[in-house]
Amino acid sequence: MLTKSSTEMVRQQNSALVLAALRRHGSLAHTDIAAATGLASGTVSAITADLERIGALERHEQPAAGGRGRPRVLFARRRDFAYLVSARIASDSVQYSLTDYTGTLIDRFEEPRDHAAPSPKAFIAGFRDALSRLSQRSKLAPERIAAVSVSSKGMVDTGGSRLLWSPVFGHEEIDFSTALDLAPQTRIRLNNETLLVAHALGLRADKDTARPFHALTTLSLGHAIGLGIARRGHSGELDVSAPNFGHMLNAADGKLCRCGSFGCVEASAGFYGILRTAFEVPPDTIPAKFVPLTEMDKIANRARQGHRMSEYAFRQAGLALGQGLSRVLSLYENMPIVITGYGTRYMDLLTRGLDEGLSQSLHVRLHGAPEITIVPEEATLVFEGHLDRALTEIDHEVAGLRAEEAVAR
Repeated sequence: MLTKSSTEMVRQQNSALVLAALRRHGSLAHTDIAAATGLASGTVSAITADLERIGALERHEQPAAGGRGRPRVLFARRRDFAYLVSARIASDSVQYSLTDYTGTLIDRFEEPRDHAAPSPKAFIAGFRDALSRLSQRSKLAPERIAAVSVSSKGMVDTGGSRLLWSPVFGHEEIDFSTALDLAPQTRIRLNNETLLVAHALGLRADKDTARPFHALTTLSLGHAIGLGIARRGHSGELDVSAPNFGHMLNAADGKLCRCGSFGCVEASAGFYGILRTAFEVPPDTIPAKFVPLTEMDKIANRARQGHRMSEYAFRQAGLALGQGLSRVLSLYENMPIVITGYGTRYMDLLTRGLDEGLSQSLHVRLHGAPEITIVPEEATLVFEGHLDRALTEIDHEVAGLRAEEAVAR
């Protein structure tokens, strides 16, 4: 029994390797698949034949150079084999995207968030309606959707589908797997948004052959503050996590956070924290759930014109971020930091405090300041993270189906 289980597991792992290679490199010939995966030629032949049989792969012929000789056979993922919906729950809107099995975007639209009287019940009703419209617009039967991948800022039940705490709904939990009530075969996954950003950046860094990837930290600035860490695992895989950085206690300064605690990093560095300091509002004032970018831009312009409290608000935000990051580096190691999100438009005002906060750490003084890069396109990174993680899960299910069929034969 042990030998049989081990054989099935090896089959599944090898099939997943082939599917991953075709997803990341596009159409490949038999020899290219073997080179990309390290699998033997005979193993690749057996896997591609089985995956063709179940409809996950298709082949097409590429004419030989000069029109002579046998055509080259290329294998590719079959676009209509499975579909994925990714939903990004942002502070001001929810973005819905439909992609096929190759990761090609088919349809996308956004819906504004209701900040007046948000309720999980109303939100889920709107979410269901959006999924229905996404299927209808593409003339796609709902059961053809293999997975729905959701992302949000806040605290997410790891490996599950429950939103435990969020800036808008607070402690009102949402279990997407039961609330959406989708077809039984549709996989539902909920991810912390900054974890997806770190995942995407890790994949990008992994492709840079000039600089071997080891680890990186991504910091998301905006209405909320998020942190993601991507590291190279012991077996070479990408290991990604999202520590609860924004709600890490940072200072005993009485600043009330949206989570209900006092002194969190976000209470100083989130948009509502900056607004509160700039207007000299008492630190224990209940935070605003949403601060428009136009309002933040006004505060930033005043700071650039020399307004003392506006300038101070951004400096204090940078200081909280720098102090928090110095603790992260002390706990882990020195690694590059990538900053993303709406808040990157204010980096000129945040940098002084950020550098000051980092320099207060013994770790930074001994090992030097980390390399900091600005990558503003957070939405693109979230989408890339959705695609890779969700399609990888679908691939493992397909690989498991192939292994079961092989055993049955």
